[in-house]
Amino acid sequence: MSSTAAPKVKESGRFLDAIEKLGNKVPNPTIMFVYLIAFIALLSAVLSWIGVSVTDEVITPVPIEQLEQLNNALGGTIMPYDTSTGAFVDLPEFTTSEQTFAVRSLLSPDGIEFFFSSFVDNFAGFGVVAVTLVAMAGVGVAEHAGLMGALIRKIVKVAPRWSLAFILIFVGVLSSVASDAGYLILIPLAAAAFLSVGRHPLAGMAAAFAGVGAIFSVNVLITPVDSMLTEITNEALGSLGLQPLTVTANLFFAIVSSVLMALIAVVVTIRIVEPRLGSYEMVEPVDATTGEAVDEKGEARGLRFSLWGLLVVAVIVLALTLPPGAPLRDNETGELIGATPFMASLIFIISLGFLVCGVCYGIGANTMRGGNAVVGAIGKTFGSLGGLLLMFLMISQFIALFNWTHLPTVAAVEAAHLLEQANVPAVVLLVAFVLVIFVLDMILPGVVPKWAIFAPIFVPIFAALDVAPQTLLAAYRVGDSPMNVLTPLMVYLPFIVTIAQRYKKDAGIGTIIALMVPYTVWILVGWIVLYAGWFLLGIPWGPDSPVSL
Repeated sequence: MSSTAAPKVKESGRFLDAIEKLGNKVPNPTIMFVYLIAFIALLSAVLSWIGVSVTDEVITPVPIEQLEQLNNALGGTIMPYDTSTGAFVDLPEFTTSEQTFAVRSLLSPDGIEFFFSSFVDNFAGFGVVAVTLVAMAGVGVAEHAGLMGALIRKIVKVAPRWSLAFILIFVGVLSSVASDAGYLILIPLAAAAFLSVGRHPLAGMAAAFAGVGAIFSVNVLITPVDSMLTEITNEALGSLGLQPLTVTANLFFAIVSSVLMALIAVVVTIRIVEPRLGSYEMVEPVDATTGEAVDEKGEARGLRFSLWGLLVVAVIVLALTLPPGAPLRDNETGELIGATPFMASLIFIISLGFLVCGVCYGIGANTMRGGNAVVGAIGKTFGSLGGLLLMFLMISQFIALFNWTHLPTVAAVEAAHLLEQANVPAVVLLVAFVLVIFVLDMILPGVVPKWAIFAPIFVPIFAALDVAPQTLLAAYRVGDSPMNVLTPLMVYLPFIVTIAQRYKKDAGIGTIIALMVPYTVWILVGWIVLYAGWFLLGIPWGPDSPVSL
C-alpha cells in the first residue's frame, strides 16, 4: 500500500511545487494590484464601448437609521404611509428593485474623476485597516510580553500531538463569530504552535487558514452572517407568499459541516501538506518564538496573573452584556446576538483581552513593566505592518475601482442566467449552483454581497422546482467559502504571506496558493458530497426547515 501511495504523494508534491514556483514569480502583491487596476481599466473601456449591460432584480437595504434621524430632527412628524390601504406601515429592512448595470469605463471622464477623487476615501473606508490595527495592538503586547509563547507551550502540553491540528482548525471555524479575529490572531499562533512541537510552522499556518477561511460560512453557533443571509433570503421570499426563514434554518447542516470539513482539513494537513513540506529544524527546549531559554517559574506566575486579568475583563464584559438594558445589548429588542453592539464590539473586546492579559503576564513574568514598555510594544507591532498597510492601500483602490465598473455584477448576473436556463434535475442544478458560486468567489469574495445578487434570482426559480429556500441557502454556503483561501481579493492574503515569511524568507503568494490548493479541492469535494447526500436523503437543514416546500 505504501509503495502505491508514495508516487502519488510525490506527483502531487511536484505539481504543488510547480504552482508555488509559478505563483512566486508573480510580482510583489502591491505591484500586482497596480497591474490589475491597469487591466480592469482597459477591460472596462472595451466592454463599455461595446455596450455590455445586464438588468436584474437587486435587494438593497433601507436606510432606516438615517430616516429615523431625519424624523427625530423634524420632531417625529414623518410616518411611512401606504396609499393603497390608507394605513401607516413599518419600513422594511430591505427592498427589491429592478436595476440595469452597464459596464462603466475607468478611462472615461467619469472614471478618471472617480479614480482621483475617491483615492483617499477608498483607503479611509477600507475597514480591514482599522480592524488589523486594533486587533494587532492587543496581540502585539501579548506577543512582546511572552504570553503567546507561553500559551502555545501550554496548548501543546495539554493537547495530544494528533489532536493539535483539529483543535486549531476547529477554533478557526468557530472564529467566524468574531469575523476577522481568526485571521489576525489564530493563524500566527497556529504556525508557532506547530513549530513548538517540531512540526512545520507553515503546515500549522495553512491548517488554521483553512479553518478560518475555507469553512467560513458555517459554524456550530449562530453568527452575524447568519442573520444577514436570513434577512436577504426573507426579502426575496416576500413576493412568493412563502413563510420567512428563521436564523436557524441551516443550523443542523452547519453544525455537521463544521465538524466534517474540519476533519477533512486535518487529513489534508497530515497526508498532503506536511509530507510535502518535510521537516523543520527547531531547537528545544528554548522558546520557538524568541529563541531564549524559558523561565518556568516566571512563566507560571505570568500565566496566573494573566488569568486574573482575563477574569477581570470577563466580569466587565458580562456586566455590559447580561443585565436587561445593558449597554452592549440591542437598544430596541434587547438581543445580544445578531446586529447588536456586542457583536460589533467583538474585535475590540478580543484585542482588549489580549492587551490586559499581556500586561498582566509581563508584570508576573517580569518581561514588561510600565506604560512605556506597553506603548513600545504596540509601536513595534505597528512598525512591522508598514509593508502590509501599503498593500492594503492598493487593494482598497482595486476593489473600489473594480466595483465601480460593474464588472463583478455583470459577471455574477450572466452566470446566474446560465443556470436559470438549464433544464436539469434539481440536485444537479443545485450542485451547478454551488460550482458557480465557488468560481465567482474569486472575484466577489464577500459572502453577503453575492447573496444579495443571487437570492432574488434563484429563490423563485428553485421554489418553482419545489426546492425550499433553506436548501438553496445551504448550497450557497457550500460554494461560498472554499475559494476564500485562494482568491487574490482576500484582503488578508498579504498578512498571511507576511506570516509565512517569518519561517520561509522567500515565501510569496505562490507559496500560499500551493499550500491551500489541496484544502480547497478536498473541502469542496467533501462538502458537495455531504450536501448532495443530505438533499437526497431529505434530512432537515435545521429546526422546521425541510428540504422541499
